[in-house]
Amino acid sequence: MEAHVSGLRRVLVLAFCVAGIWSAYIYQGFLQETLSTKRFGLDGKRFEHLSFLNLAQNVVCLIWSYIMIKLWSSGSTGGAPWWTFWSAGITNTIGPAMGIEALKYISYPAQVLAKSSKMIPVMLMGTLVYGIRYTFPEYLCTLLVAGGVSTFALLKTSSKTISKLAHPNAPLGYGLCFLNLAFDGFTNATQDSINSRYPKTSAWDIMLGMNLWGTIYNLIYMFGWPHAIGFEAVQFCKQHPEAAWDIFLYCLCGAVGQNFIFLTISRFGSLANTTITTTRKFVSIVVSSLLSGNPLSPKQWGCVVMVFSGLSYQIYLKWRKLQRLQKKRKPM
Repeated sequence: MEAHVSGLRRVLVLAFCVAGIWSAYIYQGFLQETLSTKRFGLDGKRFEHLSFLNLAQNVVCLIWSYIMIKLWSSGSTGGAPWWTFWSAGITNTIGPAMGIEALKYISYPAQVLAKSSKMIPVMLMGTLVYGIRYTFPEYLCTLLVAGGVSTFALLKTSSKTISKLAHPNAPLGYGLCFLNLAFDGFTNATQDSINSRYPKTSAWDIMLGMNLWGTIYNLIYMFGWPHAIGFEAVQFCKQHPEAAWDIFLYCLCGAVGQNFIFLTISRFGSLANTTITTTRKFVSIVVSSLLSGNPLSPKQWGCVVMVFSGLSYQIYLKWRKLQRLQKKRKPM
């Protein structure tokens, strides 16, 4: 009976995590698309300074992580000092800014698909630089994702979707997305290095350190000289309070979503988190197509299915690898 209750409780917690991640990040994606395509006010102006979203997100997450540390931290020491995140903070500032700026040039579904192909630069660098040999199923996953993204990029986008973009330019948009992935790769590698040197570093410590440096770098870039873009973004928000409210909700969704991601990883592991976030991306594309008026052709839907089939197969391979490792540990 106790095992049954424990199992039921675990299922309910998992459902809670799925609902939290999906609702936070799907709504954040909707707001991101709204801010990049909507014309605000009677003058019909666009919010051109999309990289300002990064600064706003950094500030909100910095405050959020500080509050969480004060509420939940046990006062233990041994975590990474705040200054160790300075280099990861640079790439974590530049990379996401490029990903957001890409929405001026390509549609939201195209951006989500492009950013889902993270495995491509990882395997490419692993093979060419480090001489890593991957298995055939791993290459098959990469082929499905690369084929789906590239075919989607080559297919003609509907005129309705193009009319919403500020400056339609597919090569530039996809280029920014892949640069975002490259910077993300360096950020993740640096975070892994910090975690190995300071194993007692908590998720909140990482969130605080990363967003502290992100706030510093973005403040310098956006307000470091007269007539910098930050002043224009603030002026736009003053003239269009609706945009300011959307930006605040966008940041709040990011902070809440981080909470659910940390909870999922701590209770169910990184593989469960990867599965939830991957399915969330697919749902985001469906929501964008239905609610935001970004119709996809049958061929484009085929590309979407192709990409997520590759991602799903990759998750299955990771699960099998994890199962094998657990079997090897049992006799010991």
